Amino acid sequence: MIVVAIIGLLAAVAIPNLVKARKDAARTACRANLKTIQGSKEIWALQEKKGDNEVPSDADLFGATKGIKEKPGCPSGGTYDIKAVSENPTCTVPDHTL
Repeated sequence: MIVVAIIGLLAAVAIPNLVKARKDAARTACRANLKTIQGSKEIWALQEKKGDNEVPSDADLFGATKGIKEKPGCPSGGTYDIKAVSENPTCTVPDHTL
Protein backbone atom coordinates (compact mmCIF):
# COMPACT_ATOMS: atom_id res chain seq x y z
CA MET A 1 0.00 0.00 0.00
CA ILE A 2 2.85 2.39 0.83
CA VAL A 3 4.57 1.59 -2.47
CA VAL A 4 1.39 2.47 -4.40
CA ALA A 5 1.11 5.75 -2.48
CA ILE A 6 4.74 6.63 -3.27
CA ILE A 7 4.24 5.85 -6.97
CA GLY A 8 1.08 8.00 -6.98
CA LEU A 9 2.96 10.87 -5.34
CA LEU A 10 5.79 10.63 -7.87
CA ALA A 11 3.29 10.59 -10.74
CA ALA A 12 1.52 13.63 -9.32
CA VAL A 13 4.81 15.53 -9.35
CA ALA A 14 6.16 14.23 -12.68
CA ILE A 15 3.11 14.56 -14.95
CA PRO A 16 2.68 18.36 -14.65
CA ASN A 17 6.42 18.79 -15.29
CA LEU A 18 6.18 16.65 -18.42
CA VAL A 19 3.22 18.66 -19.70
CA LYS A 20 5.08 21.93 -19.09
CA ALA A 21 8.20 20.60 -20.83
CA ARG A 22 6.12 19.56 -23.85
CA LYS A 23 4.52 23.02 -24.11
CA ASP A 24 7.93 24.69 -23.78
CA ALA A 25 9.38 22.47 -26.51
CA ALA A 26 6.48 23.26 -28.86
CA ARG A 27 6.88 27.00 -28.20
CA THR A 28 10.63 26.81 -28.87
CA ALA A 29 10.09 24.87 -32.12
CA CYS A 30 7.44 27.36 -33.25
CA ARG A 31 9.74 30.30 -32.56
CA ALA A 32 12.49 28.59 -34.57
CA ASN A 33 10.03 28.19 -37.47
CA LEU A 34 9.08 31.86 -37.23
CA LYS A 35 12.76 32.88 -37.31
CA THR A 36 13.30 30.68 -40.37
CA ILE A 37 10.32 32.26 -42.14
CA GLN A 38 11.58 35.76 -41.29
CA GLY A 39 15.04 34.94 -42.64
CA SER A 40 13.53 33.52 -45.82
CA LYS A 41 11.46 36.70 -46.27
CA GLU A 42 14.55 38.87 -45.93
CA ILE A 43 16.50 36.78 -48.46
CA TRP A 44 13.52 36.90 -50.85
CA ALA A 45 13.34 40.69 -50.53
CA LEU A 46 17.06 41.07 -51.27
CA GLN A 47 17.07 38.69 -54.22
CA GLU A 48 13.91 40.07 -55.79
CA LYS A 49 14.68 43.71 -54.93
CA LYS A 50 11.44 44.12 -52.97
CA GLY A 51 10.64 46.81 -50.42
CA ASP A 52 9.94 46.43 -46.72
CA ASN A 53 6.19 46.76 -47.26
CA GLU A 54 5.98 43.87 -49.76
CA VAL A 55 4.26 40.67 -48.61
CA PRO A 56 5.67 37.48 -50.13
CA SER A 57 3.35 34.62 -51.00
CA ASP A 58 3.88 31.02 -49.95
CA ALA A 59 5.11 30.28 -53.49
CA ASP A 60 7.79 32.98 -53.09
CA LEU A 61 9.21 31.43 -49.91
CA PHE A 62 8.51 27.70 -50.01
CA GLY A 63 9.33 25.14 -52.68
CA ALA A 64 12.02 22.86 -54.02
CA THR A 65 14.02 25.75 -55.49
CA LYS A 66 13.42 28.16 -52.59
CA GLY A 67 15.16 28.51 -49.23
CA ILE A 68 12.63 26.30 -47.43
CA LYS A 69 11.35 23.12 -49.11
CA GLU A 70 7.90 23.21 -47.54
CA LYS A 71 5.99 25.57 -45.29
CA PRO A 72 6.62 24.66 -41.65
CA GLY A 73 3.72 24.06 -39.32
CA CYS A 74 3.29 25.01 -35.69
CA PRO A 75 3.74 21.97 -33.42
CA SER A 76 0.75 23.13 -31.36
CA GLY A 77 -1.55 23.28 -34.39
CA GLY A 78 -1.41 27.04 -34.94
CA THR A 79 -1.14 28.67 -38.34
CA TYR A 80 1.43 31.17 -39.53
CA ASP A 81 0.78 34.61 -41.00
CA ILE A 82 3.80 35.64 -43.09
CA LYS A 83 3.13 39.43 -43.08
CA ALA A 84 5.27 42.09 -44.77
CA VAL A 85 9.06 41.90 -44.89
CA SER A 86 9.42 44.59 -42.21
CA GLU A 87 7.10 42.74 -39.79
CA ASN A 88 7.76 39.53 -37.92
CA PRO A 89 5.62 36.56 -38.92
CA THR A 90 3.05 35.49 -36.33
CA CYS A 91 1.44 32.31 -35.09
CA THR A 92 -2.18 31.98 -34.02
CA VAL A 93 -1.12 30.39 -30.73
CA PRO A 94 -0.92 33.34 -28.28
CA ASP A 95 2.46 32.78 -26.62
CA HIS A 96 4.27 31.71 -29.81
CA THR A 97 5.89 35.00 -30.82
CA LEU A 98 9.30 36.24 -31.89
